[in-house]
Amino acid sequence: MTARLWRGAVRRDDGDAYAEYIERTGVAGYRSTPGNRGVTMLRRDVDDRCEFLVLSLWDSIDAVKAFAGEDYETAMFYPEDERFLIERDEKSSHWDVATHVASG
Repeated sequence: MTARLWRGAVRRDDGDAYAEYIERTGVAGYRSTPGNRGVTMLRRDVDDRCEFLVLSLWDSIDAVKAFAGEDYETAMFYPEDERFLIERDEKSSHWDVATHVASG
């Protein structure tokens, strides 16, 4: 399994609107792509800005490529991102996720 992480920040006053926007665009896109095992958007307010981290889980890098293309490390942005984002990662990070079953 592969985890995909992306980070960005908006003005604190835009936090709710950006969260709703990301749910309709990026999160919906992740969920509708075969091989996606789930997505979570984390948010925290820090001073005058709102930081976001989007974590998604995938069957493999090939599944990520089905969503993001061959240049899968490049972060994907949507038209309204330019209006909201004051800081952003241009790349998404990818991590191998070790899975194991605990014995009881």
